[in-house]
Amino acid sequence: MLDIQARRLIDPPLNRAGRALAARGVTANAVTVIGLSLGLAAAAVIALGAPGWALIPLLASRLMDGLDGAVARATHRTDFGGYFDIFSDFVFYGAVPLAFGILSPQNALPAAFLLFTFYVNGTSFLGYAIMAEKRGLETSAQGVKSLYYSAGLLEGTETIGFFVLICLLPDWFGPLSWIFGALCLVTATARLANARTLLT
Repeated sequence: MLDIQARRLIDPPLNRAGRALAARGVTANAVTVIGLSLGLAAAAVIALGAPGWALIPLLASRLMDGLDGAVARATHRTDFGGYFDIFSDFVFYGAVPLAFGILSPQNALPAAFLLFTFYVNGTSFLGYAIMAEKRGLETSAQGVKSLYYSAGLLEGTETIGFFVLICLLPDWFGPLSWIFGALCLVTATARLANARTLLT
């Protein structure tokens, strides 16, 4: 829901940084690897009992996630780069709830529910992207992407905000996860209804 507004703010500085990195020979895939490594490091820090400290690698990983696309736009985009980027995003999104589940047994059920809703929401996102590609549908509303980006109630901006919140308030992981997971299901249902309208 907030990705369009967020892209308008962050794309100009990211594009400048991306051009600077590209000029120094840094590749988009290398930035993606760094971002994924930082995201997994954040999950490890959470699992080891320091969610607050995990914010540093977590936010750095999301910066890298924005920079890899900027570097690609400054050089040349590849299908593998787009695939690797979304693959890395989903690994990161799954690792954080898993880390909270490891952190405390009382987090296990809400973490499992959250992962289920991420799975459902991710399927609604990627399944729509496949059908949109088949039909030649395109949009750049959320920035230039390698695949069709179907908007929804919860997108990347909201998810990162949620991750920051649960790192700051780890004792509230359970109730916050039930709420966020329910909203993920609302998002997936809305995408399904939208697909029913556009793809039939």
